[in-house]
Amino acid sequence: MTATELGALLADASQNGTYFVDVRDREGLEDTARGLGFAVAAIDFAGCDDKGEVLERFAAALRFPDWFGHNWDALADCLGDLSWWPADGYLLLLDHAGAWRDAEPDDFATLLGILNDAALQWSAQKLPFWALVPLSARALGEVVEPG
Repeated sequence: MTATELGALLADASQNGTYFVDVRDREGLEDTARGLGFAVAAIDFAGCDDKGEVLERFAAALRFPDWFGHNWDALADCLGDLSWWPADGYLLLLDHAGAWRDAEPDDFATLLGILNDAALQWSAQKLPFWALVPLSARALGEVVEPG
């Protein structure tokens, strides 16, 4: 995919969602999003032990307001607002999420649901919102072709 095609894809809010991507494509996606005027946030999951730590890292990376309640509902509320961080679109990079995903699959599934719901809300407003989970080629293959 050319840089122009990638830019057109990221700018298309009808494609909003949460996707697993090859970690080797991470930098190009981030650069393209920044070039489009997107707000980009990298949420590093390395060493996350529990949901509380994941929520803390989201709050820090996205500069959540003081009223953030540190629970799933509050995360959904903040992701559906983002008025404190105006941009032409949003790209969230969920880095090093594999270990937490494996250790806490139910919480990870809840997080993906919240991110997808936010993506749909932003799509209705025609504003790009992407949440990407960069994985190694091996891990990506396991997600795409489980079992």
